[in-house]
Amino acid sequence: MATSEAELDQLIDELISQFPPSSTDPVTFLGAQFDRGLAWVHFPLGEGGLGATPGEQLYALRRLARAGAPSALSRNVLGYGMVAPTIVAHGTPEQKDRFLRPLFTGEEIWCQLFSEPGAGSDVAALATRAERDGDEWILNGQKVWTTLAHQAAFGLIIARTNPDVPKHRGITAFLVDMRAPGVDVRPLYQATGEAEFNECFFNDARVPDAQRLGGVGEGWAVSITTLMNERVSIGGTVPPRGSGLIGEALKVWEKKWAGRSDPHALAVRSELLQAWVRNEVGRLTNWRASDLRKAGTPGPEGSVAKLAFAEENQRTSELCVDLMGAEGMLYSSDYPQVRPTETAMAGGDLRKAFIRMRANSIEGGTSEVMRNIIGERVLGLSGEPRNDKDVAWKDVPRS
Repeated sequence: MATSEAELDQLIDELISQFPPSSTDPVTFLGAQFDRGLAWVHFPLGEGGLGATPGEQLYALRRLARAGAPSALSRNVLGYGMVAPTIVAHGTPEQKDRFLRPLFTGEEIWCQLFSEPGAGSDVAALATRAERDGDEWILNGQKVWTTLAHQAAFGLIIARTNPDVPKHRGITAFLVDMRAPGVDVRPLYQATGEAEFNECFFNDARVPDAQRLGGVGEGWAVSITTLMNERVSIGGTVPPRGSGLIGEALKVWEKKWAGRSDPHALAVRSELLQAWVRNEVGRLTNWRASDLRKAGTPGPEGSVAKLAFAEENQRTSELCVDLMGAEGMLYSSDYPQVRPTETAMAGGDLRKAFIRMRANSIEGGTSEVMRNIIGERVLGLSGEPRNDKDVAWKDVPRS
Protein backbone atom coordinates (compact mmCIF):
# COMPACT_ATOMS: atom_id res chain seq x y z
CA MET A 1 0.00 0.00 0.00
CA ALA A 2 1.44 3.37 -1.02
CA THR A 3 1.35 5.85 1.84
CA SER A 4 3.97 8.39 0.77
CA GLU A 5 4.83 10.54 -2.20
CA ALA A 6 8.13 8.68 -2.54
CA GLU A 7 6.33 5.37 -3.04
CA LEU A 8 3.97 6.98 -5.55
CA ASP A 9 6.94 8.48 -7.39
CA GLN A 10 8.51 5.04 -7.75
CA LEU A 11 5.30 3.51 -9.13
CA ILE A 12 4.73 6.41 -11.52
CA ASP A 13 8.35 6.37 -12.71
CA GLU A 14 8.08 2.64 -13.46
CA LEU A 15 4.79 3.16 -15.34
CA ILE A 16 6.18 6.00 -17.47
CA SER A 17 9.40 4.09 -18.15
CA GLN A 18 7.64 0.93 -19.32
CA PHE A 19 4.82 2.74 -21.16
CA PRO A 20 6.11 6.12 -22.47
CA PRO A 21 3.03 8.35 -22.83
CA SER A 22 4.24 9.86 -26.11
CA SER A 23 4.46 6.50 -27.86
CA THR A 24 1.89 4.35 -26.05
CA ASP A 25 -1.74 3.99 -27.08
CA PRO A 26 -3.92 5.75 -24.45
CA VAL A 27 -6.00 2.63 -23.74
CA THR A 28 -2.85 0.58 -23.16
CA PHE A 29 -1.31 3.25 -20.94
CA LEU A 30 -4.47 3.74 -18.86
CA GLY A 31 -4.89 -0.03 -18.49
CA ALA A 32 -1.35 -0.31 -17.13
CA GLN A 33 -2.04 2.67 -14.87
CA PHE A 34 -5.15 0.97 -13.49
CA ASP A 35 -3.35 -2.33 -12.94
CA ARG A 36 -0.71 -0.55 -10.82
CA GLY A 37 -3.30 1.04 -8.56
CA LEU A 38 -2.68 4.49 -10.02
CA ALA A 39 -6.14 5.03 -11.48
CA TRP A 40 -7.64 6.39 -8.26
CA VAL A 41 -4.92 5.88 -5.64
CA HIS A 42 -7.42 6.60 -2.84
CA PHE A 43 -9.58 3.63 -3.94
CA PRO A 44 -9.01 0.22 -2.28
CA LEU A 45 -6.37 -2.21 -3.46
CA GLY A 46 -7.49 -4.22 -6.48
CA GLU A 47 -10.07 -1.58 -7.48
CA GLY A 48 -7.71 0.73 -9.33
CA GLY A 49 -6.27 2.13 -6.11
CA LEU A 50 -3.75 1.72 -3.35
CA GLY A 51 -5.80 2.63 -0.30
CA ALA A 52 -4.02 6.00 -0.18
CA THR A 53 -5.50 9.44 0.59
CA PRO A 54 -7.30 11.94 -1.67
CA GLY A 55 -4.31 14.24 -1.21
CA GLU A 56 -2.03 11.56 -2.62
CA GLN A 57 -4.49 11.09 -5.48
CA LEU A 58 -4.12 14.77 -6.32
CA TYR A 59 -0.34 14.46 -6.16
CA ALA A 60 -0.36 11.45 -8.50
CA LEU A 61 -2.61 13.24 -11.01
CA ARG A 62 -0.25 16.20 -11.16
CA ARG A 63 2.80 14.04 -11.64
CA LEU A 64 1.15 12.06 -14.43
CA ALA A 65 -0.07 15.24 -16.12
CA ARG A 66 3.44 16.70 -16.12
CA ALA A 67 4.68 13.50 -17.77
CA GLY A 68 2.13 13.90 -20.57
CA ALA A 69 -0.02 10.93 -19.54
CA PRO A 70 -3.51 10.64 -21.10
CA SER A 71 -6.37 11.84 -18.91
CA ALA A 72 -9.03 9.30 -17.95
CA LEU A 73 -11.21 12.18 -16.77
CA SER A 74 -11.27 13.88 -20.18
CA ARG A 75 -11.97 10.56 -21.92
CA ASN A 76 -14.87 9.58 -19.64
CA VAL A 77 -15.79 12.56 -17.49
CA LEU A 78 -19.02 11.21 -15.97
CA GLY A 79 -17.73 7.68 -15.52
CA TYR A 80 -14.50 8.79 -13.88
CA GLY A 81 -15.83 11.42 -11.49
CA MET A 82 -19.27 10.09 -10.64
CA VAL A 83 -19.96 6.47 -11.57
CA ALA A 84 -16.66 4.90 -10.49
CA PRO A 85 -16.81 6.18 -6.88
CA THR A 86 -20.43 5.01 -6.68
CA ILE A 87 -19.60 1.51 -7.92
CA VAL A 88 -16.75 1.33 -5.37
CA ALA A 89 -19.10 2.41 -2.58
CA HIS A 90 -22.12 0.26 -3.47
CA GLY A 91 -21.08 -2.35 -6.04
CA THR A 92 -20.51 -6.07 -5.68
CA PRO A 93 -17.01 -7.51 -6.22
CA GLU A 94 -18.21 -8.82 -9.58
CA GLN A 95 -19.46 -5.38 -10.64
CA LYS A 96 -16.19 -3.72 -9.64
CA ASP A 97 -14.20 -6.34 -11.53
CA ARG A 98 -16.40 -6.01 -14.63
CA PHE A 99 -16.83 -2.25 -14.93
CA LEU A 100 -14.02 -0.23 -13.31
CA ARG A 101 -11.11 -1.00 -15.63
CA PRO A 102 -12.86 -0.39 -19.01
CA LEU A 103 -14.47 2.69 -17.47
CA PHE A 104 -11.04 4.07 -16.57
CA THR A 105 -9.46 3.29 -19.94
CA GLY A 106 -12.37 4.91 -21.78
CA GLU A 107 -13.28 1.72 -23.60
CA GLU A 108 -16.77 2.04 -22.08
CA ILE A 109 -18.19 5.55 -21.76
CA TRP A 110 -20.77 6.17 -19.03
CA CYS A 111 -23.71 8.49 -18.48
CA GLN A 112 -25.96 9.27 -15.51
CA LEU A 113 -29.75 8.92 -15.79
CA PHE A 114 -31.42 10.77 -12.89
CA SER A 115 -33.41 13.81 -14.09
CA GLU A 116 -36.86 13.42 -15.60
CA PRO A 117 -39.32 15.88 -17.17
CA GLY A 118 -41.34 15.87 -13.93
CA ALA A 119 -38.44 15.32 -11.52
CA GLY A 120 -35.54 17.68 -12.02
CA SER A 121 -34.46 19.38 -8.82
CA ASP A 122 -36.65 16.95 -6.87
CA VAL A 123 -34.89 13.81 -8.08
CA ALA A 124 -36.72 11.53 -5.64
CA ALA A 125 -40.03 12.33 -7.36
CA LEU A 126 -38.95 10.25 -10.38
CA ALA A 127 -41.56 8.16 -12.19
CA THR A 128 -39.46 5.79 -14.34
CA ARG A 129 -40.50 2.27 -13.28
CA ALA A 130 -38.55 -0.94 -12.85
CA GLU A 131 -40.57 -4.13 -12.38
CA ARG A 132 -39.04 -7.46 -11.40
CA ASP A 133 -39.34 -10.33 -13.88
CA GLY A 134 -37.39 -13.32 -12.59
CA ASP A 135 -33.67 -12.53 -12.80
CA GLU A 136 -34.34 -9.34 -14.77
CA TRP A 137 -35.95 -5.94 -14.31
CA ILE A 138 -38.11 -4.25 -16.96
CA LEU A 139 -37.56 -0.50 -17.31
CA ASN A 140 -40.18 1.94 -18.59
CA GLY A 141 -39.97 5.72 -18.49
CA GLN A 142 -38.08 8.78 -19.64
CA LYS A 143 -34.90 10.54 -18.52
CA VAL A 144 -33.79 13.98 -19.67
CA TRP A 145 -30.66 16.20 -19.81
CA THR A 146 -28.50 13.07 -19.99
CA THR A 147 -25.00 14.24 -20.87
CA LEU A 148 -23.22 12.21 -23.58
CA ALA A 149 -25.82 9.42 -23.56
CA HIS A 150 -25.29 9.15 -27.32
CA GLN A 151 -21.67 8.12 -26.65
CA ALA A 152 -22.33 5.94 -23.62
CA ALA A 153 -22.04 2.17 -23.46
CA PHE A 154 -23.58 2.09 -19.97
CA GLY A 155 -25.58 4.36 -17.72
CA LEU A 156 -26.27 4.61 -14.00
CA ILE A 157 -30.05 4.84 -13.70
CA ILE A 158 -32.43 5.11 -10.74
CA ALA A 159 -36.02 3.89 -11.06
CA ARG A 160 -39.18 3.47 -9.01
CA THR A 161 -39.47 -0.12 -7.78
CA ASN A 162 -42.06 0.43 -5.03
CA PRO A 163 -44.75 3.12 -5.41
CA ASP A 164 -46.40 2.17 -2.10
CA VAL A 165 -43.77 3.80 0.14
CA PRO A 166 -42.59 7.44 0.44
CA LYS A 167 -40.63 8.58 -2.58
CA HIS A 168 -37.10 8.29 -1.16
CA ARG A 169 -37.63 4.68 -0.02
CA GLY A 170 -39.00 3.15 -3.23
CA ILE A 171 -36.03 3.75 -5.54
CA THR A 172 -33.46 1.23 -6.85
CA ALA A 173 -30.30 1.86 -8.88
CA PHE A 174 -29.16 -0.12 -11.93
CA LEU A 175 -26.27 -0.25 -14.37
CA VAL A 176 -28.05 -0.24 -17.72
CA ASP A 177 -26.72 -1.15 -21.16
CA MET A 178 -27.41 1.96 -23.28
CA ARG A 179 -27.41 -0.10 -26.48
CA ALA A 180 -29.88 -2.71 -25.32
CA PRO A 181 -33.26 -3.21 -27.05
CA GLY A 182 -35.85 -0.76 -25.73
CA VAL A 183 -33.36 2.08 -25.06
CA ASP A 184 -33.89 5.12 -27.31
CA VAL A 185 -31.52 8.13 -27.09
CA ARG A 186 -32.56 11.40 -28.75
CA PRO A 187 -30.58 14.68 -28.92
CA LEU A 188 -31.44 17.91 -27.10
CA TYR A 189 -29.81 20.84 -28.90
CA GLN A 190 -28.49 23.70 -26.77
CA ALA A 191 -28.12 27.41 -27.48
CA THR A 192 -24.59 26.67 -28.70
CA GLY A 193 -25.99 24.49 -31.50
CA GLU A 194 -24.54 21.35 -29.92
CA ALA A 195 -26.30 18.41 -28.32
CA GLU A 196 -24.20 17.30 -25.36
CA PHE A 197 -27.48 16.49 -23.64
CA ASN A 198 -30.08 13.90 -24.58
CA GLU A 199 -33.49 12.59 -23.63
CA CYS A 200 -33.60 8.84 -23.12
CA PHE A 201 -36.67 6.64 -23.42
CA PHE A 202 -36.96 3.14 -21.92
CA ASN A 203 -39.63 0.91 -23.40
CA ASP A 204 -39.59 -2.54 -21.79
CA ALA A 205 -35.80 -2.40 -21.61
CA ARG A 206 -34.43 -5.34 -19.64
CA VAL A 207 -31.67 -5.14 -17.03
CA PRO A 208 -30.22 -8.25 -15.34
CA ASP A 209 -30.56 -8.28 -11.56
CA ALA A 210 -26.77 -8.77 -11.48
CA GLN A 211 -26.56 -5.16 -12.68
CA ARG A 212 -28.62 -3.81 -9.81
CA LEU A 213 -26.38 -1.44 -7.82
CA GLY A 214 -27.09 -1.71 -4.11
CA GLY A 215 -30.13 -3.27 -2.50
CA VAL A 216 -33.72 -3.09 -3.71
CA GLY A 217 -35.18 0.16 -2.40
CA GLU A 218 -31.74 1.54 -1.52
CA GLY A 219 -31.36 3.66 -4.63
CA TRP A 220 -31.55 6.95 -2.78
CA ALA A 221 -28.32 6.19 -0.91
CA VAL A 222 -26.72 5.34 -4.25
CA SER A 223 -28.06 8.62 -5.66
CA ILE A 224 -26.61 10.66 -2.81
CA THR A 225 -23.18 9.10 -3.34
CA THR A 226 -23.36 9.89 -7.06
CA LEU A 227 -24.64 13.45 -6.64
CA MET A 228 -22.07 14.36 -3.99
CA ASN A 229 -19.29 13.03 -6.20
CA GLU A 230 -20.79 14.87 -9.17
CA ARG A 231 -20.62 18.18 -7.32
CA VAL A 232 -17.04 17.54 -6.26
CA SER A 233 -16.19 16.50 -9.83
CA ILE A 234 -17.76 19.66 -11.29
CA GLY A 235 -16.68 22.21 -8.71
CA GLY A 236 -13.88 20.61 -6.73
CA THR A 237 -11.13 20.17 -9.30
CA VAL A 238 -7.83 21.99 -8.77
CA PRO A 239 -6.59 23.42 -12.09
CA PRO A 240 -3.16 25.02 -12.53
CA ARG A 241 -2.84 28.60 -11.40
CA GLY A 242 -4.10 31.09 -13.96
CA SER A 243 -5.62 28.44 -16.23
CA GLY A 244 -9.13 28.03 -17.58
CA LEU A 245 -11.41 30.98 -18.25
CA ILE A 246 -9.43 33.42 -16.12
CA GLY A 247 -6.35 32.53 -18.15
CA GLU A 248 -8.31 33.28 -21.34
CA ALA A 249 -9.43 36.61 -19.87
CA LEU A 250 -5.80 37.53 -19.23
CA LYS A 251 -4.92 36.69 -22.85
CA VAL A 252 -7.69 38.95 -24.15
CA TRP A 253 -6.50 41.71 -21.82
CA GLU A 254 -2.93 41.43 -23.09
CA LYS A 255 -4.14 41.56 -26.70
CA LYS A 256 -6.66 44.38 -26.48
CA TRP A 257 -6.09 46.41 -23.32
CA ALA A 258 -2.49 46.19 -22.07
CA GLY A 259 -0.61 49.48 -22.24
CA ARG A 260 -3.70 51.67 -22.06
CA SER A 261 -4.01 54.06 -19.10
CA ASP A 262 -7.32 55.80 -19.83
CA PRO A 263 -10.01 55.65 -17.11
CA HIS A 264 -12.01 52.98 -18.95
CA ALA A 265 -8.98 50.69 -19.25
CA LEU A 266 -8.10 51.19 -15.59
CA ALA A 267 -11.65 50.28 -14.56
CA VAL A 268 -11.57 47.16 -16.73
CA ARG A 269 -8.18 46.18 -15.28
CA SER A 270 -9.61 46.50 -11.77
CA GLU A 271 -12.49 44.19 -12.72
CA LEU A 272 -10.03 41.70 -14.21
CA LEU A 273 -7.91 41.71 -11.05
CA GLN A 274 -10.95 41.11 -8.87
CA ALA A 275 -11.95 38.18 -11.08
CA TRP A 276 -8.42 36.75 -10.88
CA VAL A 277 -8.51 36.94 -7.07
CA ARG A 278 -11.91 35.22 -6.91
CA ASN A 279 -10.73 32.43 -9.20
CA GLU A 280 -7.52 31.96 -7.24
CA VAL A 281 -9.37 31.87 -3.92
CA GLY A 282 -11.67 29.21 -5.33
CA ARG A 283 -8.73 27.20 -6.66
CA LEU A 284 -6.85 27.30 -3.35
CA THR A 285 -10.00 26.48 -1.37
CA ASN A 286 -10.58 23.41 -3.53
CA TRP A 287 -6.93 22.43 -3.11
CA ARG A 288 -7.27 22.54 0.66
CA ALA A 289 -10.57 20.65 0.57
CA SER A 290 -9.00 17.97 -1.64
CA ASP A 291 -6.21 17.45 0.86
CA LEU A 292 -8.66 17.16 3.75
CA ARG A 293 -11.32 15.08 2.02
CA LYS A 294 -11.53 11.47 3.13
CA ALA A 295 -12.15 8.63 0.75
CA GLY A 296 -15.79 7.62 0.41
CA THR A 297 -18.92 9.70 -0.11
CA PRO A 298 -18.07 13.42 0.04
CA GLY A 299 -20.04 15.60 2.40
CA PRO A 300 -22.15 18.68 1.67
CA GLU A 301 -19.01 20.80 1.22
CA GLY A 302 -19.08 19.70 -2.41
CA SER A 303 -22.19 21.86 -2.83
CA VAL A 304 -20.19 24.92 -1.75
CA ALA A 305 -17.54 24.24 -4.40
CA LYS A 306 -20.14 23.51 -7.09
CA LEU A 307 -22.10 26.71 -6.33
CA ALA A 308 -18.95 28.85 -6.39
CA PHE A 309 -17.71 27.17 -9.57
CA ALA A 310 -20.98 27.74 -11.44
CA GLU A 311 -21.37 31.38 -10.52
CA GLU A 312 -17.73 32.32 -11.01
CA ASN A 313 -17.57 30.54 -14.38
CA GLN A 314 -20.52 32.60 -15.54
CA ARG A 315 -19.01 35.86 -14.28
CA THR A 316 -15.61 35.14 -15.79
CA SER A 317 -16.98 34.06 -19.17
CA GLU A 318 -19.04 37.25 -19.24
CA LEU A 319 -15.90 39.24 -18.45
CA CYS A 320 -14.09 37.53 -21.35
CA VAL A 321 -16.80 38.60 -23.78
CA ASP A 322 -16.81 42.14 -22.34
CA LEU A 323 -13.04 42.39 -22.81
CA MET A 324 -13.47 41.41 -26.47
CA GLY A 325 -15.64 44.47 -27.09
CA ALA A 326 -17.90 44.40 -30.15
CA GLU A 327 -16.11 41.25 -31.31
CA GLY A 328 -17.72 39.47 -28.36
CA MET A 329 -21.11 39.69 -30.09
CA LEU A 330 -19.98 37.86 -33.25
CA TYR A 331 -20.83 34.27 -32.37
CA SER A 332 -21.39 32.17 -35.48
CA SER A 333 -24.89 32.56 -36.88
CA ASP A 334 -25.13 29.13 -38.46
CA TYR A 335 -25.38 27.21 -35.15
CA PRO A 336 -24.31 23.86 -36.62
CA GLN A 337 -26.31 21.04 -35.07
CA VAL A 338 -23.68 18.54 -33.95
CA ARG A 339 -23.44 15.85 -31.30
CA PRO A 340 -20.05 16.29 -29.59
CA THR A 341 -17.97 13.47 -28.19
CA GLU A 342 -17.10 15.35 -24.98
CA THR A 343 -18.56 18.05 -22.76
CA ALA A 344 -17.68 21.68 -23.43
CA MET A 345 -17.20 22.99 -19.91
CA ALA A 346 -14.55 25.47 -21.05
CA GLY A 347 -12.12 26.21 -23.82
CA GLY A 348 -12.59 26.93 -27.51
CA ASP A 349 -14.43 30.03 -28.67
CA LEU A 350 -14.98 32.35 -25.70
CA ARG A 351 -18.32 33.48 -27.09
CA LYS A 352 -19.45 29.87 -27.21
CA ALA A 353 -18.09 29.36 -23.68
CA PHE A 354 -20.16 32.33 -22.47
CA ILE A 355 -23.34 30.71 -23.81
CA ARG A 356 -22.39 27.23 -22.55
CA MET A 357 -21.66 28.44 -19.02
CA ARG A 358 -25.31 29.43 -18.56
CA ALA A 359 -25.90 25.73 -17.92
CA ASN A 360 -23.39 25.55 -15.04
CA SER A 361 -25.97 26.83 -12.54
CA ILE A 362 -28.42 24.10 -13.61
CA GLU A 363 -26.43 20.93 -14.31
CA GLY A 364 -25.28 18.87 -11.36
CA GLY A 365 -27.96 20.45 -9.17
CA THR A 366 -29.26 24.00 -9.53
CA SER A 367 -27.71 26.84 -7.57
CA GLU A 368 -30.98 27.12 -5.64
CA VAL A 369 -30.69 23.47 -4.56
CA MET A 370 -27.04 24.02 -3.62
CA ARG A 371 -28.05 26.92 -1.37
CA ASN A 372 -30.70 24.77 0.30
CA ILE A 373 -28.13 22.03 0.98
CA ILE A 374 -25.62 24.53 2.37
CA GLY A 375 -28.27 26.15 4.55
CA GLU A 376 -29.64 22.91 5.95
CA ARG A 377 -26.61 20.61 6.11
CA VAL A 378 -23.72 23.05 6.57
CA LEU A 379 -25.28 25.94 8.49
CA GLY A 380 -27.91 23.86 10.31
CA LEU A 381 -30.87 26.01 9.29
CA SER A 382 -34.40 24.64 9.28
CA GLY A 383 -35.43 22.80 6.15
CA GLU A 384 -38.22 23.86 3.86
CA PRO A 385 -41.67 22.46 4.74
CA ARG A 386 -42.46 19.11 3.10
CA ASN A 387 -45.96 17.74 2.78
CA ASP A 388 -44.96 14.45 1.16
CA LYS A 389 -42.43 13.12 3.70
CA ASP A 390 -44.54 10.24 4.97
CA VAL A 391 -46.88 9.86 1.99
CA ALA A 392 -46.65 6.93 -0.41
CA TRP A 393 -45.30 8.07 -3.78
CA LYS A 394 -48.44 6.89 -5.60
CA ASP A 395 -50.57 9.20 -3.41
CA VAL A 396 -48.54 12.38 -3.97
CA PRO A 397 -50.30 14.77 -6.41
CA ARG A 398 -48.36 15.26 -9.64
CA SER A 399 -48.90 17.48 -12.63
